[in-house]
Amino acid sequence: MSEKKKLKIKIFDKEYSLLVENEEIAKELAVYVNKVMDETKDELPDQPVQTIAIIACLNIAFDLFLEKNKNREFLTQATDKVKKIKLLISEPAVSDPS
Repeated sequence: MSEKKKLKIKIFDKEYSLLVENEEIAKELAVYVNKVMDETKDELPDQPVQTIAIIACLNIAFDLFLEKNKNREFLTQATDKVKKIKLLISEPAVSDPS
């Protein structure tokens, strides 16, 4: 396990200190979360910060859910193709009568 580093990030005008293993990924995540929070605030300008945060979390969870389903579909299709290839490989070759 790699050593954790302290990192300060800013999300929705508030600074947070995190212990992270990968600074680049943590920074990218902070940018992504901040972007979703800003977009949610733009869509719901009169809502309190807590409501914006919950709606942003739901939007992020929805994105994750979609990606997991895409991954599951891809894995199912790949598994089916591998099974078909194995069946083709295991069939005895037909000899050419000519």
